[in-house]
Amino acid sequence: MEPRPRAGYSARGRRPHQACGQSRTESDGMAFVTLRRNLCHLPDLRIHGALAALKSRPANPVLHASRERLCPRPCSLQAESFRVGLRRACGRKFHAENGAGPRPAGEPLSSPVGPWDRLEQSLPREQEQVHSERLDGFRSAGEVLAFVSSLDTLPDGVAARALQRLCELEKRHGDRGPPADLLEDSVFRAVCLQLEQELPRLSGTSLVAAFRALTLLQVDPQSSLMGALAAECQNRLTRGGLDAPSLCALGESLITLQGPGCAAVDSVLCQLQGENVETLTPENIMALYRILQACPEKVSQHQALLNRLNSVSLSVVSYLSPKSISQMLSALVVLDQTQALPLVIKLGKHVVRHIPRFTSEELGKVLDAFIYFGQHDRFFTKALEQHVAALCLSLDAEVVSRVVEYCGRKLILSQPILDAAAETFVCQPEKFSPSQISKLIEPFGKLNYLPPNAPALFGKLEARLATHFSYFPPKALLKLLHSCSLIEYHPVNFMPKIFSPFFLQQLQGEGSYLDRVSLAQLTQLFLTSVLECPFYKGPKLLPKYQVKSFLTPCCSLETPVDFQLYKSVMIGLIDLFGARLYFASKVLTPYCYTIDVEIKLDEEGFVLPVSVDEDVYKRVALCIDGPQRFCSNGKHLLGKEAIKQRHLQLLGYQVVQVPYHEIEVLKSRLELVEYLQRKLFPQNTAARW
Repeated sequence: MEPRPRAGYSARGRRPHQACGQSRTESDGMAFVTLRRNLCHLPDLRIHGALAALKSRPANPVLHASRERLCPRPCSLQAESFRVGLRRACGRKFHAENGAGPRPAGEPLSSPVGPWDRLEQSLPREQEQVHSERLDGFRSAGEVLAFVSSLDTLPDGVAARALQRLCELEKRHGDRGPPADLLEDSVFRAVCLQLEQELPRLSGTSLVAAFRALTLLQVDPQSSLMGALAAECQNRLTRGGLDAPSLCALGESLITLQGPGCAAVDSVLCQLQGENVETLTPENIMALYRILQACPEKVSQHQALLNRLNSVSLSVVSYLSPKSISQMLSALVVLDQTQALPLVIKLGKHVVRHIPRFTSEELGKVLDAFIYFGQHDRFFTKALEQHVAALCLSLDAEVVSRVVEYCGRKLILSQPILDAAAETFVCQPEKFSPSQISKLIEPFGKLNYLPPNAPALFGKLEARLATHFSYFPPKALLKLLHSCSLIEYHPVNFMPKIFSPFFLQQLQGEGSYLDRVSLAQLTQLFLTSVLECPFYKGPKLLPKYQVKSFLTPCCSLETPVDFQLYKSVMIGLIDLFGARLYFASKVLTPYCYTIDVEIKLDEEGFVLPVSVDEDVYKRVALCIDGPQRFCSNGKHLLGKEAIKQRHLQLLGYQVVQVPYHEIEVLKSRLELVEYLQRKLFPQNTAARW
């Protein structure tokens, strides 16, 4: 664990505290807040240091004055209310004087101990560290408050750390608004009151730490306490008296309260440009990433700072928690740090060991980053397989759908993941939302994979679509049904709906035309209904919604032929046929598919020149399948290529597949010619033309 910055250090340098009686600057000063050990003026806190009293106190009207510091509402209590067991630390015990008349309306609240004129006592650094370690060991807010109330003197550093610890403990319950019990606690209010009164004398570290803790505790930003803290922090920021860790904490607080567009955040980032980020702790580094992530439009102004930060982060990756790793990856995505691939790769290696510990949201951020940066490896996939397969029925639906979506996006055919996802959907279909169902089913078609329980899977899917058809977003629904058709589970019962003018209008939305991908998917579904579902007699897709070619520059339903592989096969075909005129390249058929190489044969099996259209008995479609037409982790053909070859066969073509992995093992042109001859004419020992 990285050591936390200690209160009492100077803003720019780390100087030890001066002895009592010596002068120090206002920014370096360390104020002490003192609490009477027994808080004797409170009728409900007469038990000395009793934890039970802290846990079960009734509301106390004596503390209404301190409530004004936390809640911006009028208060007319007497000045005596502010003598809540406070005393001054000046080397001797000091009891608050009793008796004070009512405070006139509008008069500023007076301090229960009077103004601080100088600091004459301080705890040794070692003792303050002991206090901080004790605070870290507490497991409830009551323990923290009991410890604070038991101290004779409360250094500002310990007070700030106590607030931080309270924040950490309360945040375990999630973001459910301000913890009312804590904000109403008398000790908590007394600490806040005294901190407000001693703002000018607080060290920069303690000031910012207290501000950050109260911000995370969601204390009303309009309260006098938060207003005073914010004003003092901005004053210190203007004077340039804050160190790098304090600047990081202050930047996050300002973004929370005022938004990323406030001028003070720009000042924080500008001052951080001149700081030595190499000395930052992992916690500070993460805070700086979060600040920059909140201001992506300013990344060009601070790219130099980001470059240094990315470089420094390489050395702290091994110390990051799963939450921090996911946050860092998410920040790199938002900030478009494609040049930080060494950092992404190192984060990816450490992701593997943390997969079981990620929350659903954190794992989603990791998967998004891997997709964005194009990162994947077999170790990560193996860890995902073990995690999903072992806990498939207990995993959150979002986790299952995001993991399967990741496999689809990266073209990873992982049978354990897909089988586990299919089993989860069959057993618990009701826990998946329409968008999650689309993410879950689409990769099965994309990867051309049918799980062992495919009939049950698509039976559940059909039942869900029948009852919730209108709940699916139009484009997600079209992708879902198109994916089903890729693996020969044709959505015949839903074709009348998706070919209807009403659905097509929904699909178009507010735009003036349908996008190219949607039109191509509709066309292929219509072609599927004609070729593979001849019994379908429902509405047809109107010609104006049909494309002429499935091969488009982007988001194509066909994969362009690999150029180098194509050249090799071309050379072999020329050697085999003796001339280039006996085959055609990249032929667009009337059925929207583009054939890599087309060869015409007559009735006797002789090869005809491509210019001849008479006496054509058979057409051969040579599919030159490069690596991009297969899953990234094997030799399994993708769904869009499988349906293309299936449709070409139904259209009367003799489909001959020439996969890259068979070509790569050939060592000479002679072997290539012999290979092509066996592929094209398996029943003959020699070609005829």
